Amino acid sequence: MIRDSYTVRPIGRVESVLVDRRSAPRQADEGAPDAWLVFAEEVRAGLGDLRAGDEAVLLTWLDRAARDVLTVHPRGERERPATGVFSTRSPDRPNPIGLHRIVIVRVEGLRVHVRNLEAIDGTPILDLKPVLGPTSER
Repeated sequence: MIRDSYTVRPIGRVESVLVDRRSAPRQADEGAPDAWLVFAEEVRAGLGDLRAGDEAVLLTWLDRAARDVLTVHPRGERERPATGVFSTRSPDRPNPIGLHRIVIVRVEGLRVHVRNLEAIDGTPILDLKPVLGPTSER
């Protein structure tokens, strides 16, 4: 049976110098700044094994995205044909979940400094998962 809805709760927030969508690069490799992931006290135990140099996939809720958009002109370029959002990385989509590959710089308690994050300040954090290699034991 498919449920009609699910409850997702943020476990932290992004702290960034990026304050609005216009100032944010479209992808991390397009000049995204370092940022901080600030986690809630109740998930402290889950951060215990994070180390500088670790690669991870950060899942965020793009809370300022439009949820009623199904087609976009890629990169906002009107001369490009309209494309279904599920074929793009557009933040505007029915469930605006952000997917960000990051590298951890350092961990200070509930604060995790990361490289090249294009999420804007205040973006809710949903989850953090390690990037696994072929011989990873995690």
